Amino acid sequence: MQHITVDELKARMDNGEHINLIDVREPFEYAEFNIGGKLIPLGKITSFQLEELEDFKNEELIIHCKAGSRSMTACAVLESAGFTNLKNVTGGVFAWKQKFG
Repeated sequence: MQHITVDELKARMDNGEHINLIDVREPFEYAEFNIGGKLIPLGKITSFQLEELEDFKNEELIIHCKAGSRSMTACAVLESAGFTNLKNVTGGVFAWKQKFG
């Protein structure tokens, strides 16, 4: 697992890069505020319900949550399931809000 800062992520998004961004928070958190990632709650990942992600096994997946802990767990589980290019967003949505509002 590698890490990516919110600054690096925003720069890539602003440059129009195609990004596979996965939000592992709960639906109510996603509804309150999100940065456009695909919602796949951590519980689905830890129970290996990975059908939605299978096509991305060898592509870069950028994983985020509220502060970075759940996304680190998700990255570890996905690595154990054979995913090869995972990046955890350092500080998660909390860091994003602090930096960009």
